[in-house]
Amino acid sequence: IFRFCRSKCNKLFKKKKNPRKTAWTKASRKARGKELSGDPVQSFEVRRDVPVKYTRELWEKTVEAVKEVSEIRSKRQDLHIKNTLKKGKEVKRLQEKNRVKKHIHLIKSPAAGLRAKNEAEMSTRMATRQSDRVAMMEEN
Repeated sequence: IFRFCRSKCNKLFKKKKNPRKTAWTKASRKARGKELSGDPVQSFEVRRDVPVKYTRELWEKTVEAVKEVSEIRSKRQDLHIKNTLKKGKEVKRLQEKNRVKKHIHLIKSPAAGLRAKNEAEMSTRMATRQSDRVAMMEEN
């Protein structure tokens, strides 16, 4: 017997609604790459229909393993989220660079370049005048 997690899941199943097309379902999140899928950690969640005789040692080992698996799963999910966000950050950075290149006139005034150019010309004129004066003095 299959048990649904929520009544809305059962209702959608009865309506023959594809779970991959419903955004909040696990199936759709895995299909869109939002959740970790195909990871070996997921294999621990699989239900095994093999009856096992109860022993205290086995129970303690199982509880310890569940704790370790949950830690590993949380770390891998965090890493998965970071990797997916990394792509978006890179795209955003490129968009910002292009935006700055396109609108550089708003940031840097065209007159700022002229001022530096004029200062450079003035310094070269002053240098040539001084060299002319030195040459005139030497002639006299």
